[in-house]
Amino acid sequence: MTQRIKDIPEHERPRERLAEKGPAALRDAELVAILLRTGLQGRSAIEVAQDLLKQFGNFHRLAGASLKELQSIKGVGRDKAITLQAAFALARRMVGELRRESPELDKPERIADLLREDIRLYQVESFHIVLLNTRRRLISVENISQGTLDTLLVHPREVFKPAIAANASAIVLVHNHPSGDPSPSEADIKVTRDLIRAGQLLKIEVLDHVILGHKSSENGRDYASLRELGYFYS
Repeated sequence: MTQRIKDIPEHERPRERLAEKGPAALRDAELVAILLRTGLQGRSAIEVAQDLLKQFGNFHRLAGASLKELQSIKGVGRDKAITLQAAFALARRMVGELRRESPELDKPERIADLLREDIRLYQVESFHIVLLNTRRRLISVENISQGTLDTLLVHPREVFKPAIAANASAIVLVHNHPSGDPSPSEADIKVTRDLIRAGQLLKIEVLDHVILGHKSSENGRDYASLRELGYFYS
């Protein structure tokens, strides 16, 4: 049975708890309820928030939902759907601001942090390259190609063209696995080795190939590094 905000003691309500203890103290549904403010059709914001999270399963699917999909949840009207989309758009722009600060991207977890919020919304495989200067700091991120589910075509010409234009010293390959399992396929390994060889000819180092998926109890993280897995040669 869901709990209505009016049934919660005032000092335990989401807005009051956030003001007193900060956003980290709130559950996911409570944070979404604050964005919704009130429910519709006789439902509380907490009830609607719980239904949203149940329907979409996690935040990255909720963030990728269309206005129509959001409004399919009882109690979510057009204005509330727009509010949710705006909140997730602001989160992505914040990630973009952090990206423009040009962090040193010398570890796979930093690459994953850089692109996680953008790539996780894709329902098909999407291949990106991270262009780096001689100090391993960000120049830009380029979206090279998108494929059908579990199928992605990558050509060295398309990968290295923006790297040459940007005078990049090195690149990191990044793509997602919509299935959620970040383990590399045989095709991933072959493409990586082909691009390493092409980079050697062009004097542009391929530092790593990071595959983003979902965190699981087996791997403990939501990405895989082909360099860490031993598929790069010294």
